[in-house]
Amino acid sequence: MRISEHWKDYELIDCSYGERLERWGDVILIRPDPQVIWKTEKENPLWETAHAKYIRPLSGTGSWKYYKNIPEFWEIGYRDMVFKVRPTGFKHTGLFPEQAANWDLISEIIKESGKPVKVLNLFAYTGASTVSALHSGASVVHVDASKGMVNWAKENAALSKVDDKNVRWIVDDCKKFVTREIRRNNKYDIVIMDPPSYGHGPSGEVFKIENEIFDLAKLCSNVLTDKPLAFMVNSYTAGLSPCTMGYILNFVLSKKYKGSVNTSEIGLKVTSSSLALSCGSTAVWRNSK
Repeated sequence: MRISEHWKDYELIDCSYGERLERWGDVILIRPDPQVIWKTEKENPLWETAHAKYIRPLSGTGSWKYYKNIPEFWEIGYRDMVFKVRPTGFKHTGLFPEQAANWDLISEIIKESGKPVKVLNLFAYTGASTVSALHSGASVVHVDASKGMVNWAKENAALSKVDDKNVRWIVDDCKKFVTREIRRNNKYDIVIMDPPSYGHGPSGEVFKIENEIFDLAKLCSNVLTDKPLAFMVNSYTAGLSPCTMGYILNFVLSKKYKGSVNTSEIGLKVTSSSLALSCGSTAVWRNSK
């Protein structure tokens, strides 16, 4: 497991009974997490004094219960980057802190290449990977189906002082955009994908990752340059293991470009136990140096 361990403004304080106790800057939140199946004692007093808790009913959409006043949004930093966060209606805050391990990896690949690098970031959400790639000197095409998320990503780029870099912000269905890029013969050195488990495109297109991931990876391989650097796929779908994603990338990319695939879980260290919480899965194909 690769651990995102360089955070100062975020902390996973404790986790038990299906919930996380987290610090986001100065704000303490409690959020549900299906991976937390253990029932250890909640000894930390912050469980009782959190600012807000996301309540998920047996059916339907959940909501936040606020115990203290908090800002509508606030900022947290990671390395040289700054991100806007706020509680959303789907338990998230607009940032997945475990992804910092992937931001660092992409940054390392870009810097080690020693050349201008073009990145295609698909299902790009609020743009943390985009900001990291821009900070590392790459040009980025950022694609997401949600206009609101793309606007949020633009704010994060401005906060991180990279909004003046070479970046294109695209609101579109990712599959349709890639299809057009193939026709236009636009090529990229790195492709990043963080598709949802289930979702809808701008015109109501249904996306279910188990049904789409192989064909999507195969499609996206056609926008890679002749000597690409990397292809990263991240997933939060329980049934899509790192090895499954690795098999797909090996089949789609390694035969054509050689290179190798590494797969892993990504996670966060829990302060109270010094153990790690698994938070997702990543497969990364990298070209041979």
